Amino acid sequence: MAKSAKLEQSQTPAQLEEFYRQMVFIRRFEDKCNFAYRQGKVGGYMHVYIGMEATAVGWNAALRPGYDYVITAYRDHAQPLIMGSDPVKVMAEVMGRSGGYSHGKGGSMHIYDIERGFYGGWGIVGGHVAMGAGLAFAAKYRGEDRVAVCYLGDGASNAGVFFEALNMASLWDLPVIFVIENNEFAMGTRLEYHASDTHLYKRGEPFGIQSERVDGMDIFTVLDDAKRIVEWVRKNQRPYLVEVMNYRFAGHGAADNDRQLYRTKDEEEENMKRDPIARLRKYLIDKKIATDEKLEAIEEELREKVEKIYEEADASPFPEPEEVYSHVYTDMEPEKGH
Repeated sequence: MAKSAKLEQSQTPAQLEEFYRQMVFIRRFEDKCNFAYRQGKVGGYMHVYIGMEATAVGWNAALRPGYDYVITAYRDHAQPLIMGSDPVKVMAEVMGRSGGYSHGKGGSMHIYDIERGFYGGWGIVGGHVAMGAGLAFAAKYRGEDRVAVCYLGDGASNAGVFFEALNMASLWDLPVIFVIENNEFAMGTRLEYHASDTHLYKRGEPFGIQSERVDGMDIFTVLDDAKRIVEWVRKNQRPYLVEVMNYRFAGHGAADNDRQLYRTKDEEEENMKRDPIARLRKYLIDKKIATDEKLEAIEEELREKVEKIYEEADASPFPEPEEVYSHVYTDMEPEKGH
């Protein structure tokens, strides 16, 4: 997991600043989502990406925008934000407003933007993994060289459908990359209590799938690994399994207020030394690529941008009651007489 000096040198100051902007934007956005939840303006459940920003930013930078496919589970705000989706529509969906990507019916766990290749946003643990393989199957069937990146959590890697998808992906030579975001906890259950083998990347090996464990807390190593693996999958038309080591700084979900039930403050503080944003910030200053004042200005600019996004989404309407049966899969007829 050593940092690639070659990759560092290949990045221009503008690219590095853009990576910093993207990661700070995600964190500010997620902070605001947490605020909205505390204000009672987010229904259902919500999961934020705080601490894991380098993973989404690095992998997205390795893909062809608007061409390759991305699908993920319920921790799904970060990917569309950096894939170019309208952040107001993402926030509106989180807040259940009609202007959201799922017309306010999906909420936080069901963001969807097919125009940019983002296929959700799925709430059933592990249920979307087969769909990730299906996206790759569709690309291969059409003779395209797209790759599909399928994010899943460490808890979802225990699901039976995950092993079925691995089997089919290898059997049919599908260009899909299964990215296990191992943030060390399945909800509040530590990895060693839910996985008989904590080396999750090994789960691809019995199926003949090339597999490895990589760092997810350093933007340089993430980008280096992501570029190498995406290029390999595109060229060889074979699946790949990656276990990305992360640590989420927030709880499992917005309602997870007492993280001390399953981890200590000392552990959190130790892992926060790996904060991907702080690490890139230090690099930019140490290498004299940016000054502290400039980075503070960027942070303030993004804080104000997110505030405006929130205010616009908050001012937007909720779906009308008569829209409850539109844009959904159902064979039910609306009840009458009520």
